[in-house]
Amino acid sequence: MNWQKEFAELDKTTHDRASFDCGEQELNTFLHTQAAKHMEAGVSTTMVLPASQLLPGGKYPICSFYSITPSSIQRETLPEGLAKKLPHYPVPVFLLARLAVHSEYHGRGLGKITLIRALKHLWKINAHLRGYAVIVDCLNDGAKDFYIKYGFKELCEYNGRVRMYLTMKTVAQLFNE
Repeated sequence: MNWQKEFAELDKTTHDRASFDCGEQELNTFLHTQAAKHMEAGVSTTMVLPASQLLPGGKYPICSFYSITPSSIQRETLPEGLAKKLPHYPVPVFLLARLAVHSEYHGRGLGKITLIRALKHLWKINAHLRGYAVIVDCLNDGAKDFYIKYGFKELCEYNGRVRMYLTMKTVAQLFNE
């Protein structure tokens, strides 16, 4: 099954959350039970890439998704060279809170596509609401390796996970024409 060309905001009436399985229970549970609630509460935005064909129930299966939210980090958690250029109060950032690809689509480049779309989305937001960087909290070593491949750098350990970052200056270089 193929995916559509555009990501869309998660819509419970259009997108089938229940059939999504990326192989990581924490990410599955988030999409199945929490993503829509977080959007309704104004906590985060979840964008999905629907499949091109409807399921018999009339909803589109989800091929991949990402969830983003504004956040902040303490200046002291940044490498010294970066920290000294920033103010002494919490630094605004964008948290790429979740990113996952349905296991049926693993190995087809959809993780890269989803990350690029998430970064482009945040770059557009950054034109109106500035953030210093995009941060991710890696679920496991595979996630860490994935983000390293795309230029993310290790920041610190946060809640038992490796936190990584990519500055918005770097993101802008990807999309400035």
